[in-house]
Amino acid sequence: MKKLLRRIKILLQRILRRFAFNSQQPSPLIDSRPRSLETSIPSVSPRWESGLVLVCSQCTNEQSGSTASEDLENWLKSRLKFEGLWGDFRVVSTSCLGVCPRIGVTVVLVSNGNYGNSPCLIINPRSDRELLYSYIKQNKG
Repeated sequence: MKKLLRRIKILLQRILRRFAFNSQQPSPLIDSRPRSLETSIPSVSPRWESGLVLVCSQCTNEQSGSTASEDLENWLKSRLKFEGLWGDFRVVSTSCLGVCPRIGVTVVLVSNGNYGNSPCLIINPRSDRELLYSYIKQNKG
């Protein structure tokens, strides 16, 4: 048993040394400054600092081949671009958010100031568009 534990320990030490060596190799895609193992994951500041609008892609599938969530997402993107807010906000289609309303589309606005307290909104994709857009504009930080 002691031999087995010693062999496992030696193997783990080799793996950790190899991982530490590989993580210090410069990569053209990430910052090449040396890092410790705890901070080896690179991070960036996104352009969409004011918010990320998550639109559920599974809500209210329509029979016409298009979904209400796709229509809402495309409308939001074009409206944000038209108003010059596209760089501050980003609209992203997501898979099911687990809310599953009978009527409407689930939308979550994630902003830097929310700290995990992002409300989950149920939007009527046709009648609540302007209301959602004004809500998004209010959250511009």
